[in-house]
Amino acid sequence: MSATRLRIQPPVTAPAASLNTLLSAITNANARPDRPAPRLLAVSKTRSAEEIATLAAAGQRAFGENYVQEALPKIEALRPLGLEWHLIGHLQSNKAREAARAFDWIQTVDRLKLVEALDRHRPAEAAPLNVLIQVNIDDEASKHGCRPEEIPTLAEAIAAHPRLRLRGLMAIPAPHPDMARRRAAFRAMSALFDTLAGRWPGIDTLSMGMSEDYSVAIEEGATLVRIGTALFGPRPAKPRKDPTP
Repeated sequence: MSATRLRIQPPVTAPAASLNTLLSAITNANARPDRPAPRLLAVSKTRSAEEIATLAAAGQRAFGENYVQEALPKIEALRPLGLEWHLIGHLQSNKAREAARAFDWIQTVDRLKLVEALDRHRPAEAAPLNVLIQVNIDDEASKHGCRPEEIPTLAEAIAAHPRLRLRGLMAIPAPHPDMARRRAAFRAMSALFDTLAGRWPGIDTLSMGMSEDYSVAIEEGATLVRIGTALFGPRPAKPRKDPTP
């Protein structure tokens, strides 16, 4: 949908109640006064610009997208609202140029090649691009993210690039049914965050925790949680493909 046809100030209805309830729960879960107060990132992948605008009208400012190509038209259509956009999905090197120009935050930096590409393509007139290092904390073969021992090298590289700003770490721990195992992963990430913060100035963001486990993540020190369904409701079912005749 084009920007000229989009209603960017829709009436506030159910999203306002969902947002207020979730913000209260996030505040109540905070058990780490030594960390910045937790922030809410609304995961808006698969959601329309109209849905995002409705939640923005209820007061939410930060939104997370998984795919660059899906996000670009929404970012453009909603530009008048002055929202904050985070890329939270894996970033391919060939999409770095578009991502560096469109997003305010890239949460999934996990290799040196990506650091260089993002710095090269970030417009000189734009504010430095906020960057989180994604960590594969459970060492899952199918997951993206660097190994914990690779964090210092990546941090050094990010800090050396003037158009990037290192802000912290991000992780997507394995969704173990045993919440104690998830807590252990969050705790390990928290320790890595403290080590990073002790080495570099300006480290203030530990992005971890989603709808099922955000309260545990906050208890272990998360400063940003990524939540979608609790705000927008269930995702629409994917249309079934017609069988090939």
